[in-house]
Amino acid sequence: MKRIVVIGGGITGLSTMHYLQKLKKEKSLDIELVLVEANEYLGGKIHTVLENDFIMEVGADSIVARNESIIQLIEELQLEDEKVYNSTGISYIYTNNELHAIPADSVFGIPASIESLNSSTLVSELGKKEALKDLEIPNETFTKESSVGSFLEYFLGKELVEKQVVPVLSGVYSGDLNKLSIASTLPYLIDYKNKYGSIMKGLEENKAQFQASANKKFISFQNGLSTLMDRLEEVLSQSTIIKGVATKKVEKKDDYYSILLTNGETIEADSVVLATPHNVAQVILQDEELDTDFNKLKNSSLISVYLGFDIPDEQLPAEGTGFIVSENSDVRCNACTWTSRKWTHTSKNNQLLVRMFYKSSNPAFESMKNMSEDELVEVALQDIEMSLKLTGKPEVIEVTKWNEQMPNYHLAHGDAIQSLTAKMANDMPNVLLAGCSYYGVGIAACIKNGRETAEKIINSIVQ
Repeated sequence: MKRIVVIGGGITGLSTMHYLQKLKKEKSLDIELVLVEANEYLGGKIHTVLENDFIMEVGADSIVARNESIIQLIEELQLEDEKVYNSTGISYIYTNNELHAIPADSVFGIPASIESLNSSTLVSELGKKEALKDLEIPNETFTKESSVGSFLEYFLGKELVEKQVVPVLSGVYSGDLNKLSIASTLPYLIDYKNKYGSIMKGLEENKAQFQASANKKFISFQNGLSTLMDRLEEVLSQSTIIKGVATKKVEKKDDYYSILLTNGETIEADSVVLATPHNVAQVILQDEELDTDFNKLKNSSLISVYLGFDIPDEQLPAEGTGFIVSENSDVRCNACTWTSRKWTHTSKNNQLLVRMFYKSSNPAFESMKNMSEDELVEVALQDIEMSLKLTGKPEVIEVTKWNEQMPNYHLAHGDAIQSLTAKMANDMPNVLLAGCSYYGVGIAACIKNGRETAEKIINSIVQ
């Protein structure tokens, strides 16, 4: 009997286990499946907190609905009746201490029509005129490995990109757009530019695709995202799950791998999946040959502050769901989600629940990263008062610090992954790296990566 061990019980590790168990049954394979997780609970960054009729997520708050991987998994887990969709509304950019609506008919702040460009209150007439060069200048130099920031600025102009696109995209991808490749962010943009001669025309020609996903484009569950984690754990009935025990080392022996756990136990495995952050995998593997590539992978940090108030959420601007902050503002947050408005299931009594985000890319973060919870709450309350003109003492508080745990896909990321994968295939066959450190951020991307990892392992066994 072969044994497959998955290290890491976040969404990637759980998805890998789920599909391994499914393939084991379909192919009647004689294999043993083991999951090892350092925490006492499964889910990793996905963890739901319930308090005083509020539902709060310490990590991601939703899943992209249009991704086939998540739709398929929800059906397999029979969670269709549990899922909920986001309420749609106006998203704002907070700039010069005012809220400006992100124009309708735009994608990540990029205008999908001339009408959308002209409707913007964020960009001057000169900036709008500069953006029109996208209709005239052909792409002769940019590839998918070019930085998305330089690509957009070259064709759409500096002002539009800085004032309307950067706040949105930086919020999604947690990094400097000039250091992120087109391939790792929005690869279809360069395809549109090359095919239609214009980024805006390309978005307009494919408008139906974006409009179809504009409404109800995110999924959660009635009792939070932990519903998905709990169900995955529940269906892994044919697998062994070890919680509350970390992995110290994975070492290659003759034709198997020895996995040393922090409780002193050793597990022998034929195949190993490291579904952990890359810095954890690096420590576990203890291989100087791999360190060169591991050290090229970067993380960023994030502080999340939930505040629940005994205030009706109707006091927020009508039809709004939150705002993103531009650089020239007096608040210290990067973004604010009006959670009780965007996700009505999160506030059982329709009271105000907001979530503030503070990212390491923000100059203010350096002074905040060592603050106490009380100090962080005070900063958040000041930001709410300045931006939303609301005062009040929160009834519920949930503060989460993700220190150096948010993947940052810089321009050298792809080359580092390629090199790392090649070295491991040669020196440590049947040990696979998986997760958002390598192959895509977002829950849907992790589920897809988990399924593909399981298929790769099973294919190597049945050949």
